[in-house]
Amino acid sequence: MLVAISASSVILVNAARRDSGMVVHTVEAENQISTLLLEIRRAESAARAYMLNAQPSFLTEHEAAVAAIVPGLDKLADLTADNSVQVENIKKLRAAIATRMAEFAKAVGFVKQNDAPSAVAMLPQTGAGAAVQAIADISRAMRAEEDRLFIQRTRTADSTQQLASIVTVTGSGLVIALAGLSIFLVQRSSRARDEAEAQLRENNLNLESTVEERTADLREANDEIQRFAYIVSHDLRSPLVNIMGFTSELEELRGDIFRRIASLANDTPVVPDVNGELPEPALPEQDKQLSADFTEALGFIKSSIGKMDRLISAILNLTREGRREFKPVKIDTRDLIENIASTVAHQAAETETTIRVEPLPDIVSDRLALEQIFSNLIDNAIKYLKPGVPGDILVKGRTKMGFAIYEIVDNGRGIDPKDHQRIFDLFRRAGTQDKPGQGIGLAHVRALVRRLGGTMSVSSELGAGSNFTVTLPARWTGTNRDKQA
Repeated sequence: MLVAISASSVILVNAARRDSGMVVHTVEAENQISTLLLEIRRAESAARAYMLNAQPSFLTEHEAAVAAIVPGLDKLADLTADNSVQVENIKKLRAAIATRMAEFAKAVGFVKQNDAPSAVAMLPQTGAGAAVQAIADISRAMRAEEDRLFIQRTRTADSTQQLASIVTVTGSGLVIALAGLSIFLVQRSSRARDEAEAQLRENNLNLESTVEERTADLREANDEIQRFAYIVSHDLRSPLVNIMGFTSELEELRGDIFRRIASLANDTPVVPDVNGELPEPALPEQDKQLSADFTEALGFIKSSIGKMDRLISAILNLTREGRREFKPVKIDTRDLIENIASTVAHQAAETETTIRVEPLPDIVSDRLALEQIFSNLIDNAIKYLKPGVPGDILVKGRTKMGFAIYEIVDNGRGIDPKDHQRIFDLFRRAGTQDKPGQGIGLAHVRALVRRLGGTMSVSSELGAGSNFTVTLPARWTGTNRDKQA
């Protein structure tokens, strides 16, 4: 609205200035007509005086007046060039003035030839001749046309100025109204902002207290879970040790049992060999099957005991790691990865695997946690290679918006997309189970990454290798997720 008012005011003011200029232009044209007629009368008066007494001063004045007539006529033509009526009048006036100036020249010529009576005889004729009448008529017509234009242009200028005044007054009123409306809106907005800020401060206080309460509850629950896991795993180990011991005793008793069965069946005593060891008893067919089943059952029991022992050990390690306090230090990531690669160099050589490490961004984080993260990922890459294909593992990294992004890319057997989330679950594995493991490694790695304030993802297809991406804060301060875990 302000732009429209300002533009309208500028346009109308310019129009009023232009119309006023046209009025002034009309006045200048009328003044020029009067000036031209005055020069013609001055030339005529000087010529008459010269013809009467032949004084040179009158001749000089006459010649000066004649010299000013043509330039004055040209100026009048320029002033009225925008009016076609005046252009025609100028043509007629120019012809009449030329005739009159010729008469002046003829009379002055008589005087110069000392023929004063002839010059004087021309005075009545020259004073009321056709040229004089034509000049008078044409000048009256031009004055009438300029008067008409003056009235018309004056009215136009007045209306334009009046309209400009109306627009200016109206615009000023609108500006005042807008200013009042703006003040009202600003005050209302300020009040709303103050109320919103007060509400926000109150909400922040409530939120902070709520977050602190929830954080304390989560920390207490997490500590309780870790204590529970530690206690359970520790208490499970005692009966497991007993089971392992009694299984070993049962395995030792197996020989005695079946030798006793063989001696009873054959009625012959079992005699030790030269080394003092009792030979394997010769059993009937049905007892041989019983012995084989007994041995197989013991093997299953021992295998399950070993698996249970490894799981309990893994749980204990997880609980110990969960209680460990992380300490951020500056780490040369490439040096750390190369040290990890050197520790698995023997396995890499056996599988013909090449480990390539590109320049990596340094990071401030917990060194032991990073070693566990990258060791597990590189170890998995070596473990799950594609059969018959030399392994190729690439470790690369970059920085983006305050984060360090590391990628471990391999050409191994790959992971089915439907198992991408499954592999991060505790005690769950994906794909063919032909490698040793308890399904804890990647779950532990993701837990470490989260404690360090980062994220972890995988991109993989079966038979097309895997790409594990680890995103961590470039300068971890130890105040984010680790403190809230």
